[in-house]
Amino acid sequence: MIVGDLFRESWRALGANRMRSALTMLGMVIGVGAVVLMMAIGQGAQYMVNKSIESMGSNLFIVLSGATTSGGLRFGAGSTPTLTLNDANAIAELPAVGAVAPVAPGTAQIVYGPNNWSTVVHGTTPSYFKIRDWQIGSGTIFGDADVRSAARVAVLGETVVKNLFPPGVNPVGKTIRISNAPYQVIGVLAPKGQSLDGRDQDDTILVPVTTAQRKLFGDQFPGTVRFMMAQARSAADMKRAESEMENLLRQRHHISAGEEDDFSIRNLTALAKTASSAAGALSFMLGAIASISLLVGGIGIMNIMLVSVTERTREIGIRMAIGARSRDVLTQFLLEALSLSILGSLAGVLIGVGLAWMVTRFVPMTVVVTAWAIGLAFAVAAGIGIFFGLYPARKAARLKPIEALRYE
Repeated sequence: MIVGDLFRESWRALGANRMRSALTMLGMVIGVGAVVLMMAIGQGAQYMVNKSIESMGSNLFIVLSGATTSGGLRFGAGSTPTLTLNDANAIAELPAVGAVAPVAPGTAQIVYGPNNWSTVVHGTTPSYFKIRDWQIGSGTIFGDADVRSAARVAVLGETVVKNLFPPGVNPVGKTIRISNAPYQVIGVLAPKGQSLDGRDQDDTILVPVTTAQRKLFGDQFPGTVRFMMAQARSAADMKRAESEMENLLRQRHHISAGEEDDFSIRNLTALAKTASSAAGALSFMLGAIASISLLVGGIGIMNIMLVSVTERTREIGIRMAIGARSRDVLTQFLLEALSLSILGSLAGVLIGVGLAWMVTRFVPMTVVVTAWAIGLAFAVAAGIGIFFGLYPARKAARLKPIEALRYE
């Protein structure tokens, strides 16, 4: 009952100076709104990174062919065709490796009816779909028999379908022309979206690797591929798989001890985790920067409460003279500070969520508002209100009744 009376008295005191109370809450409103919005933007960035990581597949390696030097210029990995289909077959037999897909990429002009589109064509094997965890939206994928016969069949990405075929037309079974040669569409890939580097993963066509080598791009060095994608059997086998692949390729390519590798192996899963950690750090940094405005709001509450204590010194003296205890005065002023903080936090949450909604509506950006982010901002704001309200409350509680009554 006493707490209820103190709470009502706190509301009465705040209501007596509505404009001042509203301006005091404004700091908390801006602070909480900024924290909610900034954390939503950070969470959105992390969500997009995690989504891109999931679209890549799990436990992945990319094995690139070697570098080359020509005319004093050194070119990067993949510029020299040192990897072969036989290398891929050998890697697939390693105990720690679950699957391998050689890839021979190239760019080609695609034509269907009056429409045309330039895209990347990847020559690969059926294992590619498993490694990339790429589902089929309609139709089917090509098989080992198509690879052996170098069949002119193709599986299209969603972006290619949208740019080649009219709406409502099923591409499966249709014939397209890739570099002026006919190819039958046997399947359409399920959409994956953008990769970590911003590329549209759906802007692609997959054909058998032998078809790409012999009929599409030519094969200057027979049997070679630009790179291979490999998948370890489990996350625990990642290091072992990398070591086994390195030792096998050095042996197959007759590379002696001390000589430089003519290939490179990159752990895509490790790179993806690094990107995810960076996105998480970005989210934390944005939240921390926005929290500075909460601190400013807390200081504002403390300043106003100190003014209130000074203005109500005689009132405090009268209360204590007629029997109010120091803890009652302390509780009342803490309730006033907490009320300012909580009301400002509620308004800030509403404004932050509203701004996040506006960002998603008018800006091409993913924003994710989570319950824990709202709860965290609210809890921190309430804590700041109590922390900065404690000093004025204790100052009021320590006033001596006689001195307070004499205060002018």
